Amino acid sequence: MFYTYVLRGIKNKRLYAGITNDLRRRFKEHNEKRGGAYTRINAPFDLIFYEAYIYREDAEKAELFFKSGYGREVLRDKLKHYFMLNPHRQSAEEAGGE
Repeated sequence: MFYTYVLRGIKNKRLYAGITNDLRRRFKEHNEKRGGAYTRINAPFDLIFYEAYIYREDAEKAELFFKSGYGREVLRDKLKHYFMLNPHRQSAEEAGGE
């Protein structure tokens, strides 16, 4: 399986999208500052969203979508909905990311 995932910076609230074939390992790497250059600087993160795919190409397409302007809007809408249903996590206004 391949996973498209989205992380959210705990401190700066920014979103980061990526793909992996081992979601637990990759999340741990990002939070231990062993991921990409961006995540080394901005750790720690929350894993806020992921999708599983059989084919790597499909995961790559989803990653590109979530890195696009419209894809980020979709993510923000998902976050707002999640935080409205789970108000103990944070306010809907804080869920906007960038």
